[in-house]
Amino acid sequence: MKAVVQRVLSARVTVDAEETGAVGPGLLVFLGVAPTDTAEVARTLARRIVAARVFADAEGRMNLAIRDIGGAILAVSQFTLLGDTSQRRPYFGGAMAPGPAETLYGVFCDAVRSEGVGCATGTFGAHMRVESVNDGPVTLLYEETT
Repeated sequence: MKAVVQRVLSARVTVDAEETGAVGPGLLVFLGVAPTDTAEVARTLARRIVAARVFADAEGRMNLAIRDIGGAILAVSQFTLLGDTSQRRPYFGGAMAPGPAETLYGVFCDAVRSEGVGCATGTFGAHMRVESVNDGPVTLLYEETT
């Protein structure tokens, strides 16, 4: 499972001009699911991201986690993170099939919520428009495997 995580002041996702999810200060997480991923991988990645100390403390150092600031996560499914870009046209055969991937996306979101952090979502498989106001910018790459 791969995730691109951005610290944001705000983020929102719309589908057909309707907002499906939004957060104020927090994290925007683009999540890609690989064929070998499991529910445990999704839960482990969620715990890692929730525990990440990427928010500034009173001295301006990144010492606070999302819980510490009362923030939330906007999780957006993104199969293109598993794309093979060694050729001019990306190949997406490295992504999990949509049905099982949607299930693991849900496991990830539920795991975030079980950690006491709000988790807004996009619409799995839809053409989405994502808007964000990055903070920093701080962008991190996470990868979790079995």
